[in-house]
Amino acid sequence: MVNSKTYQDGKDQYVNEESGTFGIFNEIQSRYAKVDPTSYLRRSTESGYHYWGRRLGSLKPVELLVAEYDKAELKKYLTWWQLIFIGIGTIIGTGIFVLSGQAAAQNAGPAVTVSFIIAAFASMFAALSYSEMASMIPVSGSAYTYAYATLGEFVGWTIGWDLILEHMVGGATVGVGWSGYFKKFFALFDIHFADSWTEPTVVWDENPARIYYTEGHYFNVPGFVVIMMVTILVCIGIRQASWVISIIVVIKLIVVLLFIFALCGFVDRANYTPYVPPNTTGDWHFFGGPGIFAAASTVFFAYIGFDSITTAALEAKNPRRDLPIGIIGSLVITTILYIGFCTVMTGAAHYSELNTPTPVVTAIEAVELRTEHSWLWLKVIVIFGALAGLSSVLVVSILSQTRVFYSMAKDGLVPSFFAKVHPRFKTPYRSTIFVGTIMAIMSAILPVDLLGNMTSVGTLLAFFIVHCGVIVLRFTRPDVERWFKIPGGKHLFIVFPIIGMVVSILLIAVSEVTTIWRLFVWMAVGWIIYFSYGIRNSKLHRDPVGRFAEVQADISSTSTTNENTYTTREEYNYNEHK
Repeated sequence: MVNSKTYQDGKDQYVNEESGTFGIFNEIQSRYAKVDPTSYLRRSTESGYHYWGRRLGSLKPVELLVAEYDKAELKKYLTWWQLIFIGIGTIIGTGIFVLSGQAAAQNAGPAVTVSFIIAAFASMFAALSYSEMASMIPVSGSAYTYAYATLGEFVGWTIGWDLILEHMVGGATVGVGWSGYFKKFFALFDIHFADSWTEPTVVWDENPARIYYTEGHYFNVPGFVVIMMVTILVCIGIRQASWVISIIVVIKLIVVLLFIFALCGFVDRANYTPYVPPNTTGDWHFFGGPGIFAAASTVFFAYIGFDSITTAALEAKNPRRDLPIGIIGSLVITTILYIGFCTVMTGAAHYSELNTPTPVVTAIEAVELRTEHSWLWLKVIVIFGALAGLSSVLVVSILSQTRVFYSMAKDGLVPSFFAKVHPRFKTPYRSTIFVGTIMAIMSAILPVDLLGNMTSVGTLLAFFIVHCGVIVLRFTRPDVERWFKIPGGKHLFIVFPIIGMVVSILLIAVSEVTTIWRLFVWMAVGWIIYFSYGIRNSKLHRDPVGRFAEVQADISSTSTTNENTYTTREEYNYNEHK
């Protein structure tokens, strides 16, 4: 007979003393989630093959995740409006200031606006799923944590490794774009920097696929320096980083609106003809109807960012309520701005002229030629806004990446060295420095088009997994409180994540084959690391009882009302559960 004893200090706790076993935090309503610490241990009659296979699908209980939020060392500072600003700060960046022109020139023509709408459509479904998951599991780690709680450790690792690709490569992409606008800003005043120290070392051609060194291009110094400066800022603290993001977002919104309203009266309607350029190359990625979807896969990068909000959950004051507000609010605002921005840009300049590192400036220069008036003031403001906007994206990219890395380190899947929190700044400074340095080196060497496409495909894969996770938890854990639910009631809600899954797969399918292969190579490297290190050092398997006890002990030590003491790991009789 098991004698369970619980206490209430604002959350259900568990302890099970007579039989020497742990229960679980709350009453479990589904066998799917009926997990206690000893269930992770190997049973005496269990074969090694079955045991290691079972470990791949082991779940991290929702109750344990929520408890980790309560005991997190990170400072809880962010409010709902700061989360919206974080979302806008990372969404409006390279996607609109750089990749929008390339997608118009290479894939969709003026119909790139439709591509943005398609990408927004896919993102909105993902935003609904992320919002529900974030309101239920308010912890950092984003899709990695959600996958760990719903689909098991192996899938969780796979998505965590995928998120490393998304944020690290995405940040490097922004660094390359930042460098292009940096050069353009000084060129307005006849100050020119040599390409040898302001361009990436190598160049990428998609068709035929090849990467090669460009003579005289040594190192992208501006991109490297700005990422390292942002890394230092993120190390100092979330409060400082959030205020910098908020100030930059205000500047960025003013600049985007100024560009739209200043040039909307000077568009040339002839530039919209043909609105969907015909495909003349024989490759379906280039123009025509399919080209619109190919461009949507590329500009999908422009919407990457709202998912980054969930990585800051441990630093949010009221994550269950504020995370969904931040996710959906930032996505709606940026979608409206994107539609107006791209409509004006492709009307100001012919789409074939926009394949430059600074397509926004190219559009303004086209209006200058047509009107024979100087628009220097607008170019200065737009470039300044682009530099500020790209800087905010860098802040959030590094912030997001390090929080995912921190979560994986806390779980033991990567070395615990990266989980160390600075005693003064309360930030995971070691993972921040490590990630920022690699990101800076990538920005200095690799080109923007190679990086951007990889990021989009990686993000779509993460979205697919989050959609799956929402469906799983709706049916297996209906008891868990959700501040936000996908509309549709008990059963019809499933339409939204299923459509989101289908759209994600379609956008991955229309990506360049070489991009998909690069993703598979990255995943293969990640699986090698997991099977050689992660699965052997996972805290839920090396010391499952200790892992649960550690979280509980940290919570109880901060509670003045708790008089219970917890039995040590050594006092548990494991043989009773083998």
